Amino acid sequence: MTDCKRIALKLSAEDIDALREAAYEAGERGCVEAVPQLARLLASESLGVQEAADMALRRIGGKEVVTAVLPLLRSDDAPVRNLSMDILRQVGGDDFPSLVGLLHDPDPDIRIFGSDILGSTNNKLAVSPLCDALLKDPEVNVRYQAAVSLGELAHASAAKCLGKAMEDDEWVQFAVIEALSKIRDGSSVNALVKALDKSSDLVASMIVEALGEIGNVKAVAMLIRRMDASPAVLRNKIVKAVLHILGGKSLTLLPAKDRGKFRDYLLAALSDDDTEIQDAAIRGLMFMGDDAASGEILRLAAQMDPDADSERLEAAVAALAAIGLSASLQAGLSHAEPAGRHIAVTALSRIGGEKVSELLIAAYPGADAELRRDIVAALLTVAGPEAREFFLALLDEAGDEAVLKAALFYLGRKTRVEEAGERIFALLADPRDDVKEAALEACTALGGEALNNRFLELADDADPVNRLMAVYALGKIQQPGNMARIAKALLDPVPDIRKIALEAAADACDESGNGLELIVSRMDDEAPDVRRTVVELLGRCPLGQGVPYLLRALADPDDWVRVRAVEALGTLRASEAVLRLIPLLHDASKLVSLKTVEALGDIGGESAFRALLEALGNEDPEFQAAAEEAIAKIQDRQGDR
Repeated sequence: MTDCKRIALKLSAEDIDALREAAYEAGERGCVEAVPQLARLLASESLGVQEAADMALRRIGGKEVVTAVLPLLRSDDAPVRNLSMDILRQVGGDDFPSLVGLLHDPDPDIRIFGSDILGSTNNKLAVSPLCDALLKDPEVNVRYQAAVSLGELAHASAAKCLGKAMEDDEWVQFAVIEALSKIRDGSSVNALVKALDKSSDLVASMIVEALGEIGNVKAVAMLIRRMDASPAVLRNKIVKAVLHILGGKSLTLLPAKDRGKFRDYLLAALSDDDTEIQDAAIRGLMFMGDDAASGEILRLAAQMDPDADSERLEAAVAALAAIGLSASLQAGLSHAEPAGRHIAVTALSRIGGEKVSELLIAAYPGADAELRRDIVAALLTVAGPEAREFFLALLDEAGDEAVLKAALFYLGRKTRVEEAGERIFALLADPRDDVKEAALEACTALGGEALNNRFLELADDADPVNRLMAVYALGKIQQPGNMARIAKALLDPVPDIRKIALEAAADACDESGNGLELIVSRMDDEAPDVRRTVVELLGRCPLGQGVPYLLRALADPDDWVRVRAVEALGTLRASEAVLRLIPLLHDASKLVSLKTVEALGDIGGESAFRALLEALGNEDPEFQAAAEEAIAKIQDRQGDR
């Protein structure tokens, strides 16, 4: 007895586990003899047996499986019918004539099933019988399914019969349109356009959407010709379809007689309820808009939710900027809605130029507080020297912090208006930290001897905040003699001032070693924060000048000082540090030891590699993982992996 005969006998058993096992085995061995019993098991009450029989039939395949499963399409049990349908969708092509025969069955349900299955065969031969069913079957649901299946096959040869079916019931037309859009062939475009004039508004709307999705340029001229005679709703959909096909930039290539008319249709489409149509119109007007378009886009954008519609709002602003400095956009500075005024300022800032700067300056006096902030922010982007007097005047508007900070940025950092120096320096006494910081940055940007002298005086002030600002500024301005005052600040009783002085010294840490002596003078500072700053700055000194001092910092009593020293040595890949780092693998601070592992991996070399191999014996999983990663890093650099 062969194995398959034995398996077929087992498929007559009553034990569910035995049946399931036999079904799986039949599938694995490809037992054609077992196909009839496997087909019967699709009706089993056991889901496990059903699943095993299903899998086996799919694996065996062939004409025998099709013959055995086809009768189950007539089962009164819906799950069995559905299961048999799924199997036939996969293997039905193994007996193509039998599938075609289903289309001539007297039962319309069987003809529907047959149409469905043929659509899954990926066989061009299925087009002809499905076209026959589409055009001749008396049952509308069969014709509908035939159209769906022709879309699944997506063969261009089906376009002709699908086009004829556009004279069928509306229900069938829906499926036909979908099918033609999937074929995406020039013949599909012809069929859809031809049906456009004979279709209801609903069907015509679907046709237009399908043409837009297909994206064939040959549809554009036909769609544009159709626009005049179309109702507004359909015309707006045509606008969207044309934009989808051409894109916005190509609209400028339309014939002159069509461009003006299409612009009018784009404007009208902005009022459509469909946001996708609105967005398409905005994209089109970006390239062919005018003053009227600016006004309408601004109106629409003012109604958008800045959070929910952020992308749409950005597209509207981009379109307004692309259209340019129109009267409607200028009028937007006095828009009834705050959102509209904000959008107008944003668009103007992207256009830029002296004219825009003058418009914004002129609008400032009559603006509310929110719009004033928008205007000065925009002027920081677009304004040149023409805004000098305007921003000087803003220094007297100390009430609005945002406006004052914008003025400080423009006068100090953007255009460096030296005569504003004394007024800006006075704002260092402002009680608001943000204003004080902005004034300090403006002063350091302006620099010059006069301001430098003011900061030298301020460096001796009793107020620590003033001394801190002065030392910071002296380091940034870098006038001759400033380093002596910075050196004095390294002895200030306030640790934060000593840290700022170190930063100033670091700015002078060049290849000649200038500034290094000042930095290392605070290596034994009583404040750990200051010592950490020293170590961080030593790691930034050029040519590895700080390495000897970093090695010394490895013995610092503060864990974080040691951590920063280890990190700096690893970043510098200081090979001379390896023997000093290895003992830190056993540091009392776990963080120090983990950072040491990383640093040894960064530096590499034979000694580091051996030390890391020994470190793998550490029982801490986190430490082991870090050591493995460091070893891998060294191997990668050596090309060993």
